[in-house]
Amino acid sequence: MKAPSSLDTAKGLVSRLKEAGHEAYLVGGCVRDLLRGVEPEDYDIATSARPEQVQQLFPRTLPIGASFGVILVMENGRGYEVATFRADMAYLDGRRPAGIAYASAREDVLRRDFTVNGLLMDPVTGEIMDYTGGRLDIAKRVIRAIGRPRERFAEDHLRMLRAVRLASSLDYDIEPSTFAAIGDQAEKIFLVSAERIRDEMMKLLTQGHPRKGLELLDASGLLCHILPEVSALKGIEQPPDYHPEGDVWEHTLRMLALLPREDFPLPQRESLAWAVLLHDIGKAVTRFEDEKGVHFYGHVEKGEELARNIMRRLRFSNETTESVLSLIHYHMYFLAVPRLRPAKLKRFLRLADFDLQLALHRLDCLGSHGRLATFNFCQEKLAQYRREELHPPKLLTGRDLMALGYKPGPLFKVILDALEDAQLERLVTTREEARRFVGERYEKPGP
Repeated sequence: MKAPSSLDTAKGLVSRLKEAGHEAYLVGGCVRDLLRGVEPEDYDIATSARPEQVQQLFPRTLPIGASFGVILVMENGRGYEVATFRADMAYLDGRRPAGIAYASAREDVLRRDFTVNGLLMDPVTGEIMDYTGGRLDIAKRVIRAIGRPRERFAEDHLRMLRAVRLASSLDYDIEPSTFAAIGDQAEKIFLVSAERIRDEMMKLLTQGHPRKGLELLDASGLLCHILPEVSALKGIEQPPDYHPEGDVWEHTLRMLALLPREDFPLPQRESLAWAVLLHDIGKAVTRFEDEKGVHFYGHVEKGEELARNIMRRLRFSNETTESVLSLIHYHMYFLAVPRLRPAKLKRFLRLADFDLQLALHRLDCLGSHGRLATFNFCQEKLAQYRREELHPPKLLTGRDLMALGYKPGPLFKVILDALEDAQLERLVTTREEARRFVGERYEKPGP
């Protein structure tokens, strides 16, 4: 038997609430997406039922925000947020209200952030309740704050970044008074926790139209507070032979516009997106010009340092941080690839994240001079080499070296690395050749 869809399950939850005598509707982004003909990722429900009534009505629940009237109902392996209609009291910390009062459906909508997120839908009848003009703004492709924009952003400063992220993801415009209010309060974004900023930025870079998102961040005044290192790329001119597109800012924007949507799982897409954004930030502090032209000596090393600081500041996991730093570290290595000896080339091609390295290099080329000769060369070599040519079996181990009379120590790594290089070069293929290779090149210690 086919499992019910998420929409069917949400309809069932609403129906049960209504059968128990409560008002209940789908609310927020899921209604917006359904009206746009897009399958929502999540379904949220707003209801007149109190939290304890929701818990009594459904057998599997989690009180994820019971003090704010929010219960997570688990049904068919998924969670559905069911929130009681509420009105918020004063916001004291720029994030959450001091308290709530249970209210009507209309009052609940009027406390929300943007009109496109303020629609209620009865999923059984298809009826829409629109108290804020959200349907018209969806038709006009506009992000507009509900009520007075400055008040909405003062209540939760993250809403400024969320407005930009929504406009980027949906490819909408931001209504002028809403956009002006962001500019007026942009400096207050630093009051928002690093984790919340990181999560919104991650969505901005991996959903929809990241170039538009970065341009809106800049125009709104948010970028210089969130990522001043990226804002500093504006006006950093580059050599026209390699970068006919212009400064580092324009180069970064072009790469963001070309980011693949579905080529990689989400964690890899996130690492690639952040590597695109940060791969050249070292250029803003290393640019040097002389009679021979413009140079960026050491920009990779400086970029790694700045990127590490940014990712620490935004509370990224160690895994994501190291992934992004590896991409930045190797992004200029491709210049030398056609001239590498086979051993070094094979070591490069077998990097654990080489598919991402190659994707970043391709974007780097397409966002500048457009030449893909090295990209094609790497693809050809990957197709040419069998797995055992990139990962040859070990011919000797540390135990073998001891049997040959060598004492354990740092020399072991030197010997084994040199031996693997010889294998990768096809100079050594057997254990006997390996023993002879080591004996001819490395002197054994005396008694």
